[in-house]
Amino acid sequence: MTVDVTTPAPVDVPGARMRREIAEQPVKWHDALTRGGDQLRAVRARIWNRPPKAVLFVARGTSDHAALYANYLVQTALGVPAASASPSVVTLYGGAPDLRDVLVVAVSQSGGSPDLVAFLEMARARGAATLTLTNDTDSALARISDEAIDILAGRETAVAATKSYTGELLALAALFAGEETLAQLPALPELGEKVLAVATSRVEELAARYRYADRIMTAARGYSSATAREAALKLVETSYVSAHGMSSADLLHGPVALLDQSVPLLCFTSAGPDAREIAQLVDLAGERGVDVDVIGDGTVTGRTLPAVLPRGVAPELRPVLEILPAQLLAAEVAVARGYDPDAPRGLSKVTRTY
Repeated sequence: MTVDVTTPAPVDVPGARMRREIAEQPVKWHDALTRGGDQLRAVRARIWNRPPKAVLFVARGTSDHAALYANYLVQTALGVPAASASPSVVTLYGGAPDLRDVLVVAVSQSGGSPDLVAFLEMARARGAATLTLTNDTDSALARISDEAIDILAGRETAVAATKSYTGELLALAALFAGEETLAQLPALPELGEKVLAVATSRVEELAARYRYADRIMTAARGYSSATAREAALKLVETSYVSAHGMSSADLLHGPVALLDQSVPLLCFTSAGPDAREIAQLVDLAGERGVDVDVIGDGTVTGRTLPAVLPRGVAPELRPVLEILPAQLLAAEVAVARGYDPDAPRGLSKVTRTY
C-alpha cells in the first residue's frame, strides 16, 4: 500500500515533522497488522481462551486515552470488568491490591515512566499477568512485563504523539475487539489514506477560525470519548489553547454552561448508538449561537467540515480514523497561531512521573 507524502516540507518548517508523522499512519497500521500480526493473534488467543476476571490498564497522557478506548472494548466484547489504574496508588501511597487472575496492561509510547514501571512491578508481585504495549520494546516497562507488544509506529520525532497513539488503538482493537469488528481491521490503512486526503484542505479552513479561540470544547460518547479527550490534549500541547475534552453525557450534566459564542465545540460521531445524543448536543449548542463542527460520516453535521469518514465503519474502530483530522487540526491551529507544533514549549518526548 502507499501513502502520499510527496515533497515533504523541510524539517525546519514549523509542524513539518508532525504533519509527516500524521501522514505516515496508514502505512504504519499496515505494517502492524502484517509484520506484527502473528504476535497480536497469539496474545489475543491466550486472552480469549482463558479470560481474566478483570483487565486493569495503566497509562499516562495520550496513552491513557488509548486505555480509555480499550476499557470499552474489554467490557463490551470480552465481557469482563475493566478500569484504568492510578499509578500513585503505588508510588505515593504504597498500595498493593490483590491482583490474582487480573490482566494488567501497560500502554506507553516510550515505556520509560518510572511510575508505570513501579505499578507493573507491584502487579506482578501481587499475582497479575502483565502485558505491555509500547513503541520501544527495549524499554524498562517492556523488560519487566510478561510479554511486550511492539506497536511498530516507528521513531516519532515530533513531541506531540500521533502515530504512536493510533498504533496503540490498533493493537488494542486487535486484542480486545469482537470477531465482527476484527474482520474490518485490514481495511483501516486504505480508509485512513482516504480520510487524510479528504480532511486536509477542509481542516485548514477550520483552523483559520480556531486560531482566534481562547477556549475550545470537544465532545463525543462511548468509544469516541477517547477521541474527544485526545483531540483536546493535542490542541493544548501544540496551540496552548484551553481545550477540554469530555463525554457528551458529562458535558450535558453541567459544563454545557461554558458554551457560548466565544467557545467553539468540536464533536465526533458517525452512524451508531451515540449519534442521537451528539445531534441533540449540536442542536442545543446551535441554539446558543455556538460555533459547532462535527468530525464523522455526515450522520450529524456542523458548520464547516463535510463527511470526512466513510460510512459503515464499526463504532469500535472509528476512533482510529476520526482522530486523524483532529491531529491535522492541532498542527494547523498551532502554525496559524505562530507556534511550532513539533516542539511545544515545556514538553519533552519522554515524560517521567513518579
